[in-house]
Amino acid sequence: MTTLTDVAKRANVSKMTVSRVINHPEQVRDELKQSVFAAMRELNYRPNVAAKALVNNRTQIIKLFILEDMDTTEPYYMNLLAGISKELGKEQYSLQLVTEHNFDIGGCDGYIVTGMRHTDFEWLQRLERPVVLFGENRLELDYCDTNNTLGTQMATEYAIKQGYDQIEFIGINVKEPFEYSREAGYLMSMQNHQLPTMIHRFSNHSHLAMEYIESHWATLKTNTCYVCASDRLAFGIEKGLTIFNARIPQDFGIIGFDGVFLNQVATPKLTTVQQPIFELGVQCARMLLTKIDKDGQSQGIEQLTPTLSIGGSTRNDQL
Repeated sequence: MTTLTDVAKRANVSKMTVSRVINHPEQVRDELKQSVFAAMRELNYRPNVAAKALVNNRTQIIKLFILEDMDTTEPYYMNLLAGISKELGKEQYSLQLVTEHNFDIGGCDGYIVTGMRHTDFEWLQRLERPVVLFGENRLELDYCDTNNTLGTQMATEYAIKQGYDQIEFIGINVKEPFEYSREAGYLMSMQNHQLPTMIHRFSNHSHLAMEYIESHWATLKTNTCYVCASDRLAFGIEKGLTIFNARIPQDFGIIGFDGVFLNQVATPKLTTVQQPIFELGVQCARMLLTKIDKDGQSQGIEQLTPTLSIGGSTRNDQL
């Protein structure tokens, strides 16, 4: 088995230098680090993670709290987990998934929290390790998220360019920052074009959006586009319109928000604001590791830019 001494001999440095490169690389010159890393690769040497954790007084464990119900039929959280795990793996960290508020059971070096609501703020304040949230908040806590306002702006602007006469927003009936931001993007674009606004809000269930279409079919106007706060709501709108054999996208357009799964199984496929979920996972992990290294210093916020994925639920002949 390759030892620390073997690496030191190959790199022509002392054992202490090799140890410092492994445990405190920021204290070593770049040239020395490159020499030691090259020797480690040549000898296929892998540092003892447990020993490194002991030296740094760390557990090498990050806890991920999911504070909302997970829909296991959608790969949303799998993409997030994959991104977090990839980045943590680079620093030899393990990820522990927690779905209850048992944050004080077992040690860790930090927390990533997703699905937080305003009512969770009190217990979050009791956490004694660095925390990064996945999802917007107005409580000055560090977070990573999609730029939700920009996303619905992109969707609304696209609907306007496609020549739809009426553009309505189908929102999620929750008093949370991400929803306020998505609604704000719609309102900003509509006001910039001096167009009338119309907003409907439902719990985030497709059957509620479908039932809205069913109960209001007689009064719906053709050449309307529905900009939705989630793909679930967009999926429901589309199902409702399909019941009446509505012409999609000629007479009715639909734009969702998420771009993880439902947009692909809808018929026709949904145009949607696609969130970079994997990249958001990477960024959450990166932000938390930096926060840990800097003894809990605030890292602020990181908003990634979404993309508009064009499907068959909107016209695309007036680009």
